[in-house]
Amino acid sequence: METRTATKITPHPVLLLAGIFLIATNLRAPFTSIAPLLDGLKESFHLNATQAGMLITLPLLAFALVSPFAAGLARRWGLERTLLLALIVIGAGVLLRSVGSIWSLYLGTWIIGSGIALGNVLLPAILKRDFPEKVAPLTATYVLAMGIAAASMSAVAIPLSQFSNFDWRLEMACLILLPAIGILVWLPQVFRETQLTTKVRGPLRNVLWRSPIAWQVTFFLGFDCFLYYVGVSWLPAILEDGGYSTEQAGSMHGVLLLATAIPGLILIPIVPRMKDQRAVACFLSLSIAVGLLGLLIAPKFAVLWVLVFGFGAGGGLILALSFISMRTPNAQYAAGLSGMAQCVGYLVASAGPPVIGRMHDATGSWSIPLTVCVLLGGIMAVVGYFAGRDVQLSDVQPHVGNAIALRRNTGTEAVKG
Repeated sequence: METRTATKITPHPVLLLAGIFLIATNLRAPFTSIAPLLDGLKESFHLNATQAGMLITLPLLAFALVSPFAAGLARRWGLERTLLLALIVIGAGVLLRSVGSIWSLYLGTWIIGSGIALGNVLLPAILKRDFPEKVAPLTATYVLAMGIAAASMSAVAIPLSQFSNFDWRLEMACLILLPAIGILVWLPQVFRETQLTTKVRGPLRNVLWRSPIAWQVTFFLGFDCFLYYVGVSWLPAILEDGGYSTEQAGSMHGVLLLATAIPGLILIPIVPRMKDQRAVACFLSLSIAVGLLGLLIAPKFAVLWVLVFGFGAGGGLILALSFISMRTPNAQYAAGLSGMAQCVGYLVASAGPPVIGRMHDATGSWSIPLTVCVLLGGIMAVVGYFAGRDVQLSDVQPHVGNAIALRRNTGTEAVKG
């Protein structure tokens, strides 16, 4: 494989980290903040529940379809330029979505998802390249930034809509501040002109798509996002059926998004000290299951269950993104696994809201849908146990054929996948 030489420009680490965290603030808020406004949009455009739900599902489909191309763009243009492109695309989507027509609402939402997909894939790769010894704490920190930004935008959506008489165009246009600030801070990194290329023996795609550990990381991310976006989409409806008012159910949405940010504060110091991550992967998966089970059998304690569910879902995302870097030997493999995991994972996640919604419509209650989600949380724990092992994907020698080599993070022992 062709090897390119990267320009040796050392960035200031504080400026680089500031740029990374500002990119992270753009990776959820521009589309999760629309959830509290869905009822108003349904009235404005006369949308049914399925059409309104597509405003949540479209970005997930964009994540799945665009993610496989992110690593190729980074190899061609460099990590820094591709991440700048991601911010520009997100900003363009925000402005287009705010035009006010139904076609621009949906097209802008898709464009936002496409830009977010690039950032989702490439942030783990840049952490692997520039901060290889601090992947887990920095991943936790940038997911914390994602959660805080998403919770803040969601929290101000309803009050702002009341102040502006639901001028949703103005509310959505205000989100342009996030990519605009990110572009300004990230722009100096573009002059590094680094390419995401490393000499690799054997086809990278074959290594990844035939690797058990790669599939375990992929499905751990997929189950986490499936359950998280079911919660983001249907939590207000679940709570209203449980006796809560529309205002109370809406406020719980902000609590959920904030709860997903909390695990970062706990995982930052402890994950780097762990020999492996099997126990924490199982714990976070079971937290999701317990939170959903609590909403099913004791909805009067919804605040507690939302916090438990959000803690598990947010921590699961941090761990899944950390696995992408911890289970790969270099930035190119990290970008490749990130693209694979987010392509398949978000394709799985995109099915969550519509499938669970249809299940509710067919049964007339949330009992069966929530029971299914609790069971998926248990399956996620099993997958997390295997994904949390202290093994790492390594390159495949040409003579190995289809065998996938795994080596322990210490680099002293290899085992077959």
